[in-house]
Amino acid sequence: MPPTLLEPTIQAAPPPASTAHARKSLISTDVDYDREGFQTGFLRIPYSQDRSAYGHIPTPVAVLKHGTGPTVLLTGGNHGDEYEGPVALMKLLRRMPDMRIRGRLIVIPALNFPAFLNGSRTSPIDRGNLNRMFPGERNGSLTAMIAHYVDTELFPRTDIALDLHAGGASFNHMPTLLAALPGDDTRHAEFLKLVDAFAAPHTMIMDLLGEDRTYGAAAERHGTLFLCGEFGGAATCSVDGVAIVEDGVRRFLHAAGLTVDDHPPAPPRRTALIRVDGARHYLFAPRHGVFEPCFRLGQQVEAGQLAGRLFDPHSPWEPARELHFAGAGMVVCARTYARVEPGDCIALLASPAQW
Repeated sequence: MPPTLLEPTIQAAPPPASTAHARKSLISTDVDYDREGFQTGFLRIPYSQDRSAYGHIPTPVAVLKHGTGPTVLLTGGNHGDEYEGPVALMKLLRRMPDMRIRGRLIVIPALNFPAFLNGSRTSPIDRGNLNRMFPGERNGSLTAMIAHYVDTELFPRTDIALDLHAGGASFNHMPTLLAALPGDDTRHAEFLKLVDAFAAPHTMIMDLLGEDRTYGAAAERHGTLFLCGEFGGAATCSVDGVAIVEDGVRRFLHAAGLTVDDHPPAPPRRTALIRVDGARHYLFAPRHGVFEPCFRLGQQVEAGQLAGRLFDPHSPWEPARELHFAGAGMVVCARTYARVEPGDCIALLASPAQW
């Protein structure tokens, strides 16, 4: 018998964390991913707070679908202080209604929208770093909920994903596509076709020293072909970076078989493959201080070469501590902040490589 108004109901306990991930996301949307044509709308991220008990954070999304073909997901603003990708994608949104495609294109210019509005790497709401929270959690923090939505709602629909980054406020990064070969050898040719079409100045095989909580790691677990890239830094919007992304995305969509009659510009170069080779290609701060670099972005350095000097502002009369590169390579990423704390990454190197 159903309970009457006078009978108490028994509330079920929340599911354990192991099953919460598999449950449908609490994030909803007013776009229909399966509907033909062009749509704009929002992801509604539930956000109950002091000033808005039943509120949500509306995150812009656009979808274009025509016929059958691949589904391509384009995202920017995974970190909120990286602008080349979001700007290029916002410009793409203006063209989408007139684009002829075979398949489906999903575009989210600023995936971590609270961080993007705040101009910060992490969310101002929960300090969550979205690119370190996958596969996310349905009942977790706001940022964990975004990761869970991408992992359970977007990746299962997606054949090819491109996530656009930059160095953010703390880094300046050479324009570089980041690549990880798919585990399925039969898809290598398709993957390399996309890399060659994007035609970034460099394509880098990254080593995150075991980090597997990223957007890319989650995409790979779904069998989604995945690429990302770094196209500037210092929390600015690089003219060259935006141009590389805009032209690269047009060629990328064409190579993916999505666009029908677009004629993107020819690749201006053959991308140069480079590789980060473990911890020896990282330079970390051993203590707090003010760092004086002895290198420039893009410079070739040797193992043992002086990287810079670390000054202690509390003992300015003491000799500076000299830091040296552990390996040889090109400086592809350099810290913008002179102040450092122990464990801060100061520089990242990469060496020429082959597929």
